[in-house]
Amino acid sequence: MFEIRRYSAERKQEWDAYVSAARNATFLFYRDYMDYHACRYSDCSLMFYRAGKLHSLLPAHSVQQTFCSHSGLTYGGLIMDAHVTAADTCTLFAELNDYLRGHGYLHVLYRPIPWIYHRLPSEEDLYAIFQQCHARLAERSISTTLPIQQQVRWRNGHRYMLKKAENQGVTVKRGADLAEFWPLLEANLAERYHARPVHSLQEIQLLQARFPQNIIQYSAYHDGTIIGGITLYLSPQVVHTQYLSTNSEGKRLGAAEAICSQIACCDYPTRLYMDFGTSTEDHGRMLNPGLIGNKEGYGGRAVVYDTYEWDL
Repeated sequence: MFEIRRYSAERKQEWDAYVSAARNATFLFYRDYMDYHACRYSDCSLMFYRAGKLHSLLPAHSVQQTFCSHSGLTYGGLIMDAHVTAADTCTLFAELNDYLRGHGYLHVLYRPIPWIYHRLPSEEDLYAIFQQCHARLAERSISTTLPIQQQVRWRNGHRYMLKKAENQGVTVKRGADLAEFWPLLEANLAERYHARPVHSLQEIQLLQARFPQNIIQYSAYHDGTIIGGITLYLSPQVVHTQYLSTNSEGKRLGAAEAICSQIACCDYPTRLYMDFGTSTEDHGRMLNPGLIGNKEGYGGRAVVYDTYEWDL
């Protein structure tokens, strides 16, 4: 029923055109985003055709004999337009499994797109991998998501810090310089978590140049000096905080609260959600109570990012 073709560069325009019309895609699935770190992954993304027409897409890469939802992305899964049905999707996954077996794969890791990013309900794949693949949950991370349009009341601590930021003259700039924020971010991650940002400064600048309407830097200042920032990823439904960091002065003066207030209460009234990202370690097995508690203080509550697996 389906013709399955591996993505190649000459199909870039066709791939991107489908992404732009899909009901559950974000800008992360455009090839200019996916391919910025192509050297790190063995891309084996798939395109599914029916009766000669492109039906759906699956961003993926391989690790030896494991077929994986693309690990260079925050989330993956089957990309679908409004015409894809549940029955079609069940057939698709049955034929996908045959295709993968025929190409020597033994195992699949599958990360669906969380529902908050769907412009229309799009969980046909979750049913199909249960019915056709006998998939099992391999990993679950917990994110914290704030419903923007409900204007949820913040906890007292965050409200106090926001008032302090206002009284101390903290200012917030939309469209700030990434190069100004990145040293602060790197220093904070190194000190607190012995970690580095997923993106280097050069990489995030490249991506922002390619997607200037989707990657926005907010920075907070006191007396003209940067004290914190948030790097936003914008999609049709969601304002996602890709990076959030403040220095000691920013923590003392409420820099994060000042930025979050402008984002959640002023700048994006048509977006539905502000996603603060995950608060887990060790593939979801360890929860960071302090980190998630801080995010919940803004009124956010849980959305899970799942990974499923099955054997071929």
